[in-house]
Amino acid sequence: MDAGFFRGTSTDQDNRFANKQKKLLKSMKFAEGLDVKVDMKKVRLDTMKPWISKRITEILGFEDDVVIEFVFNSLEEQHPDPKVLQINLTGFLNGKNSRLFLGELWELLASAQANGAGIPQVFLDEKKEEIRRREEEGIVEDGSKDGRPKEEEESSRRSRSRSKDRKKSEHKDHKKKEKKRHYRSRRSRSRSPRSRHSRNKSPKR
Repeated sequence: MDAGFFRGTSTDQDNRFANKQKKLLKSMKFAEGLDVKVDMKKVRLDTMKPWISKRITEILGFEDDVVIEFVFNSLEEQHPDPKVLQINLTGFLNGKNSRLFLGELWELLASAQANGAGIPQVFLDEKKEEIRRREEEGIVEDGSKDGRPKEEEESSRRSRSRSKDRKKSEHKDHKKKEKKRHYRSRRSRSRSPRSRHSRNKSPKR
């Protein structure tokens, strides 16, 4: 056998691979929307990576760093070819899942490049909905309620607590004073001269 076979890929092997890829490009069923050309310079890839990792893990049923990194690296090119990417992913995800994944991915990338922020519109809408839901629940990012800062809310809570304690204390003091006043009144009546005279006075015989 020719030793050159082990040193690298021959021209014939390169041609065979290229011809096989051309045949797949003609015969394979691709996802819709892959004809849209995406400029990755207009896309914030960092915002896409969590979705890519999550979606591939959902499809495979487990986390595969090799496949995830392969997709990341493929999207580092300025103008990646989605059809070639689908062909390359078929061996990892199978034909149906690779087509499904590329369809979803390319729709997000097309939306991101059309958006001035470089983020898919659906991601922005989800964030707005999350913020709106938190505001309805009276909870903002710093964990405060009714739009007030957390420190102010805590201070208000302590103030209300002190006010309740003070009212309880005042109520107890008031009851004690009433008790003392009542007791003194009874003692003063029992000690009055008229009262003693009436007790000591014997009835006439």
